[in-house]
Amino acid sequence: MRLVAATRNRGKIREISEALSGLGVELIPLDELPDPPEIEEKRETYEENAAHKALIAARHSGLPAVADDSGLEVEALGGAPGVRSARFAASDAERIAKLLKLLKGVPFERRRARFVCVVAFATPDGQVELFRGECHGYITEEPRGEEGFGYDPVFLVPEYGKTFAELGLEVKNRISHRARALRKLRGFLERRLSDEGSR
Repeated sequence: MRLVAATRNRGKIREISEALSGLGVELIPLDELPDPPEIEEKRETYEENAAHKALIAARHSGLPAVADDSGLEVEALGGAPGVRSARFAASDAERIAKLLKLLKGVPFERRRARFVCVVAFATPDGQVELFRGECHGYITEEPRGEEGFGYDPVFLVPEYGKTFAELGLEVKNRISHRARALRKLRGFLERRLSDEGSR
């Protein structure tokens, strides 16, 4: 199966590729399509954003496509930045700085947060399947670690006592919100490929 990854984020492409390895799926990054479409994330939910991106990529390419939308929800901020996590500021460093400024003086026990990811699989004829994953943790007082991207350096996973950026890809790709959603996608694709093979 040829599958378009409707993202320009190299970190996400790598995570999707690793999650689907061994399935016989050829993953095609959005930028490798002829005249790749610009896709804006302006919907109100993760599900709507992910489905919108996957559908545009599928219809543009004539191939099935996968897209995700994810966000960080911080309890002390009423669930913000949430679905607007990527639009919270202009760069990863600025997003982290803004988040930490908003949480200045908030005690650790009130810095509870969760990462949410919804992965969408869409076909050119408009079928959409959605898969959701979550990972719970806390926001640190300063960035820690060099791995990962986005808010990873300030998202502490209590079971490990480390941020996503300190854990390394192998562990992160097992426990993250995206990993959990992608495992559900993988199960769906395994069943789909099996059904196609038995026809």
